[in-house]
Amino acid sequence: MCDIAEPFTSFQADEAVEGEEGLLYLTRRHKGLTVSACAHAIFFCRLLQLLCFPRPRGTEEALPTSLLGSHGLKVGIIGGGHLGKQLARVLLALGRAPRPSIRISTRRPESLGKYLQEQGLTCLYDNAQLAAWADVLFLCCLPSHVASVCSAVRTAIRKPCVVYSLVTAVPLPRLKQLLCYNAIVRPQYQCSGKEPTKEWEMKGTVTAALQDLAVVQATCPLSSQGKTSLNGKWLVGIFYAALNSSMWQSLPHQKALELLNDLCFPAHCPICAEQKASCPRFCLFSLPRTFPWFDLTAAQLRESPFSQLLEKSEFLQKHLALLYQPAGPGTVSEETCRYF
Repeated sequence: MCDIAEPFTSFQADEAVEGEEGLLYLTRRHKGLTVSACAHAIFFCRLLQLLCFPRPRGTEEALPTSLLGSHGLKVGIIGGGHLGKQLARVLLALGRAPRPSIRISTRRPESLGKYLQEQGLTCLYDNAQLAAWADVLFLCCLPSHVASVCSAVRTAIRKPCVVYSLVTAVPLPRLKQLLCYNAIVRPQYQCSGKEPTKEWEMKGTVTAALQDLAVVQATCPLSSQGKTSLNGKWLVGIFYAALNSSMWQSLPHQKALELLNDLCFPAHCPICAEQKASCPRFCLFSLPRTFPWFDLTAAQLRESPFSQLLEKSEFLQKHLALLYQPAGPGTVSEETCRYF
């Protein structure tokens, strides 16, 4: 009896090699996107904290622990799958978020894993209850579940809650229609087909990866590596989201701009010192006492004054990249603590 597969032995070996390389490529790409998504989510939460719960002058080293009340920024995560669990771990481990400020809603609490269970993370089986409680609501569910999830939370969401969708398969207009709400942020991750940057070859957990300075820098949406992986309109959307939160606190627009300028263009800025130039400043000449409520979906889908400025001004891009990335002397762990 002869082996009918024998003539194809060499062909099968080549295919196996290509299949293995393809699998490794997809694994690196998957981990890179997960790391980027978690890094950007933490940056967004940090931006809300810094702008809406500013630290007293002279206490810059103390990271803020609250935003809209005495209990701090309340972060809700819908979906206990791979991404939802990773995000919760990163927020607890690196985001310096107290356990009571993070809650997750999932149909399978037993799937959260030993670490999250030991941390005492509050787990709900009620998406509407979570949406009514949260200041930031992360959607980490499957695309096929989005319609039912939105139907459940639509009447529970209250301003100034920001819905942050990591379900990239569902576009912003559809989310806006499903939720009947416009304070939605949605990053758009794009796979260019090129080999993932070498930082995505990191081993270990997502939390461990984000303690690597090179990895954090590679996720920056304004770096040469980040430009092809993240739509710049996301950055516009999160800044308008921060202004919405300041408006909801009835913060005068002059004060909001002062906080924004201090954050983006700090004193003793290394960029301006190197170029011997004055830091740019955000300014407005006529506005009501507070900022209006901004439609975040429109801010990400259309051109706005801020998006035009960001696109044209390399100086502003450098300052925002500096805000995103850890900088200055020190160890990686120290830098990471300052970043998060």
